[in-house]
Amino acid sequence: MAQQLAFPTSRSTENPDKIIRKVAWVVALGVLLNPLNSSMIAVALLQIGNAFQVNLATVTWLLSGFYLAGAVGPSLAGKLSDLFGAKKLFMSGLVLVLISSLLAIWTQNFGLLLTLRIIQALGSAVAFPAGMSMLRSTAARHNEQDHPDRISSALALVSIMANVMAAFGPTLGGILVGSVGWQSIFWINIPIVLATLFIARLWLPKDHARQATSSESGAVVSNIWSRIDIPGITLFMVMLTTLMLFLLSLTKGMSWWLLGCAVVSMLALMIWEKRASNPFLNLQMLTSNRRLRSVYIQYVGVNIVFYSLFFCIPLWLSQVKGFDPKTTGLLMLPLAGLGVIMTSVAVRCNKRFGYRTTIIAGNALLVLSTLLLLLLGDNSSILMIVLINAMLGIPNGFNNMGLQTALYVVTPAEETGAASGLYVTFRSIGSILSTSLLGLTFGGAITSSGLHTIGLITAGLSVVLFVSSLSRRLI
Repeated sequence: MAQQLAFPTSRSTENPDKIIRKVAWVVALGVLLNPLNSSMIAVALLQIGNAFQVNLATVTWLLSGFYLAGAVGPSLAGKLSDLFGAKKLFMSGLVLVLISSLLAIWTQNFGLLLTLRIIQALGSAVAFPAGMSMLRSTAARHNEQDHPDRISSALALVSIMANVMAAFGPTLGGILVGSVGWQSIFWINIPIVLATLFIARLWLPKDHARQATSSESGAVVSNIWSRIDIPGITLFMVMLTTLMLFLLSLTKGMSWWLLGCAVVSMLALMIWEKRASNPFLNLQMLTSNRRLRSVYIQYVGVNIVFYSLFFCIPLWLSQVKGFDPKTTGLLMLPLAGLGVIMTSVAVRCNKRFGYRTTIIAGNALLVLSTLLLLLLGDNSSILMIVLINAMLGIPNGFNNMGLQTALYVVTPAEETGAASGLYVTFRSIGSILSTSLLGLTFGGAITSSGLHTIGLITAGLSVVLFVSSLSRRLI
């Protein structure tokens, strides 16, 4: 599914390594928008809730809606890139982020703000699968697939940028919200998108001109709809939404009908996708490639843990400790800082020992760091908060770098676009489950005991991830 790319003649003598680095930089700038916007809003939730006079349960739909849309967008990206080209898709996604961010600044209606967040998620979510296709095609064109160190460096750049933005999101969001207001988490996207669009036009290779068939040239819209699995997407969204609502209902008593809807829609999805000519979820790819399936499962678990931390800690700092958004953001800085430092360590570990060792190390560190949440309480000092946040940042680089490399290694070249799209989809699934966990533990009130509950749950999940990563049959 990788898109064939053609380079201008003027660049034919340019160093292939330099070309790959340029493409990697553009891809990294596009990819950072999704994790940045998914985590930056953590410290703005309370202020947005007050501005629109909605409660915490309602305002968290800004998270859930973002992740639900993000779960669908990436898997569609591979199909659309075949029709329009990876570069066009990449840049179209940036334009969607730009428009939605501009409109969100001025909206006075919560429903419209939620809609714009969903559009923002769709636009930012296509960057990773489109970018991975461009990187792989660029490497293949210049015979760089035989130089894993160069590809690993390109992947490291994308991974570092995404990890840094996800980790720095609460800090940046806290500074912006505390200084300007909640609207600032939207306008910060504007200069980033404009700069990325400008560089993309200069550095990204042109999409290969496809020889359009008569049916394509005569019925482009019809062809698009024939490639998009509307029933599959609908069943997938129903499954995730009803599952999330069921989990949130546990605080008030189980709504079994929601669980029933989730199970029925899941079974219907599996049956439909096996028969669909262009399935939304490629079940054959999942069932036939055990290692790829394991990468996805690990990625879901890792994101449940990370996003639970990114959201629960800022809320706890604001509500229980009484810190303002700017101070809350600054207290999250150690988590981001250690994440950046350890990502560079993870890159070296990856090159020397392989992705499997990197993943195992990340999961082991995840177990230890999540248990430290049990030490936090109403009377915890700022020093203890800083130290524990620093420890929580360490596993991030290892997990993401190891899993992203594993995805590249275990995926056949022709399935890169689809596999990368599913990778981002599974990240969104993990994020959705983390918001459900947040609502489940903090549904009534944000307390230290709720924080401890999240610590125990994430530590238990981290143990499962660690044990499963030890098996050579799985990773």
